[in-house]
Amino acid sequence: MTATVTAAIDEYLDSVESGNSAAVARSALREWANWLAAKRDVTALDDVAVIDCRRYARHLKRRTRDDDLKASTANTYYAYVRAFLGFCEADELIERNPAAVSRAQSQLPEDPGDADRQFWSEHDRNAILRFMDRRVERALDGETDVSRERAYRDRALVRLLALSGVRGAEVFRDPADDRRDGVTWEDVDVDGGAIRVFGKSREYEYAQLPQRAAEALERYRTVAEPPTPEFPVFPTDHAPSKYSAAREQLGEQGYDDHRVEQILDANPIDEVVQEYEVVVPAISTRGARGLMERLCDQAGLDIDGEYLKPHGARRGLGHQLYSEGHAELAQSALRHASISTTHESYSNIRASETAERVDDVLDE
Repeated sequence: MTATVTAAIDEYLDSVESGNSAAVARSALREWANWLAAKRDVTALDDVAVIDCRRYARHLKRRTRDDDLKASTANTYYAYVRAFLGFCEADELIERNPAAVSRAQSQLPEDPGDADRQFWSEHDRNAILRFMDRRVERALDGETDVSRERAYRDRALVRLLALSGVRGAEVFRDPADDRRDGVTWEDVDVDGGAIRVFGKSREYEYAQLPQRAAEALERYRTVAEPPTPEFPVFPTDHAPSKYSAAREQLGEQGYDDHRVEQILDANPIDEVVQEYEVVVPAISTRGARGLMERLCDQAGLDIDGEYLKPHGARRGLGHQLYSEGHAELAQSALRHASISTTHESYSNIRASETAERVDDVLDE
């Protein structure tokens, strides 16, 4: 009987020593198995081909471009798959390891390290936050063509990124990952200062929600009046997606196709969403990056020819906390599993501090 991918993974994991590495491997391999089934329609182990591994490598590369993964992490995830399939080859479950073939591995992202990866400096963070406040004031005074709701939404989005340490893929929709559909209002706990996100660990976690971010979210919620707690905090602006969601959910509510079209023809889509409690999709990670690019352009912010990217906010927050001597706070804010991860992420700061101390000693 042909072994399934998931059964073989379980057997492989039983052979791996327990610990944090095994836990990460388990998460990565199960995510890969789900991707194989959903995107490649492959569930049997001996059906896994070189082209599937090549496509998976390309999928990982795409996630690095979307700032969902570091290049180093993408290569690590692929290495787990390669090691697993190597185990299967050694156990004679498959004839060869398709992940070890060069044309599959050639699609992996290059790992240049973190030296050139963007982070929001304190100056740039404050500049974009001030701009968002002014934008809300101008919308309230009718001095811009941006609606009041949009201005409040965008300010809440920027404050959440800038101050909470969340990853973009944790709060926005990732079209390549069915489980990442964006945070909803029921995930937001303003009083508790926390927001529930689907973390990098592929488990739900609570990220810290500082007062300024919580305040922006609460004011935005008051203006937006989401029709249901399941509504995304940052809904898409894509009209076809709204109409598609409305047609599907109105049908589920018992309206026939003719009546659905009557409703949609007679009312603006946003009114239909509100009145019939339609849950539209969240803005995508790509859409959020496009929004940040437009906002930086409007604010006159240019960061070495780039805009403030969503994941750079997380790095910037950690950088400031760590550089000011709050390593444990940085670990907590960024939800690193161990302080060693935090130290590794900001090793450049430690090296700089060490250099200064060495200089002091040598100059004595």
